[in-house]
Amino acid sequence: MILYVLNSNYDKIVVMDHYESALWVDRYNKPGEFELYIPAESKLFSYIQCGAFLSNNYSDKTMIIESIKIDTDIEDGNKVTVTGRSLESILDRRIIWRQTDFNNANLQNAVKRLLNENVISPSIAARRIPNVIFQDSSDPRITSLTLTAQYTGDNLLDVINEICEQNKIGYKLVLNDNKQLVFSLYMGADRSYNQTANNYVVFSPKFENLLNSNYTKDDKSYKNVTLVAGEGEGVERKTRTVGSASGINRRELFTDARDIQSKDEDGNDLSDAEYNALLDQRGVEKLSEAKMTEEFDGETDPFESFIYGEDFFMGDLVQIRNEYGFETASRIIEFVYSDNTSDGSKYYPTFEVYKTED
Repeated sequence: MILYVLNSNYDKIVVMDHYESALWVDRYNKPGEFELYIPAESKLFSYIQCGAFLSNNYSDKTMIIESIKIDTDIEDGNKVTVTGRSLESILDRRIIWRQTDFNNANLQNAVKRLLNENVISPSIAARRIPNVIFQDSSDPRITSLTLTAQYTGDNLLDVINEICEQNKIGYKLVLNDNKQLVFSLYMGADRSYNQTANNYVVFSPKFENLLNSNYTKDDKSYKNVTLVAGEGEGVERKTRTVGSASGINRRELFTDARDIQSKDEDGNDLSDAEYNALLDQRGVEKLSEAKMTEEFDGETDPFESFIYGEDFFMGDLVQIRNEYGFETASRIIEFVYSDNTSDGSKYYPTFEVYKTED
């Protein structure tokens, strides 16, 4: 993996080729992250600084250096550990400044509004982050989605993560050739056995392209019914029940939604139906955070059968089969590049098991 250091103007100023280990993680609907372990030398700190950027020859993502740690050791020499997150993390620097309501709104337009009002062209000039632009998707799987929600003071990154994860879509903030930071929503292609439009991508020990794997299914934190409580006090508090299950299979969760207001952003009273829809949506969001998880992860051989970035991409559905015959379509939600002087380069995708309701 070839790493490049970029300055604040996004110009490549140094090629990084002397690290001992590098870990680079791209993700589907969350910021990625990286970690570098480098022998310490004085010239290193002329370009390795908090706020500088990193890119590499495999990924379309750009990382921001957020932490630099120096460890001194007389015997093994001094080492520097550098960590940070991908460009999407700049959304973590903004909150949703004023109450913002969406009532069955087009989801892409809603996300665009959140970005425009809090990053791209906010009313307070100091809140603007230069060079960020929004690129509309024409994918009907994106354009057909809707959003009902109310936000006030929420962290912008948390909201975007939540919207995308709940709707099974990805987002990215990519540096283009014009030094613009391009935000877009996307959904991966289906390359599983569930379709015939695309070439199949199959990972299995049988094809010698899945070198090792881990399968995890966990329902410890799973909830399927929530009592959502909005405005009011005591027995007068407005409540809604979201989800349905009974007996031992019913797993309950309380959702405090007192922050949801019964007046819209213009001060007009919401109807009971509109307010209940906001409470219901909050319940859906909280249940989506308490879902049952089912994931594969493993080491793939990048030179056998399928190459990441050519044959399959972040967010794609692919077919997975382990040595015990467990087979399913799974979405690629994370891809890890690992490179170090002792073990060489390795590649670890994480696959989220695809459900028919996706």
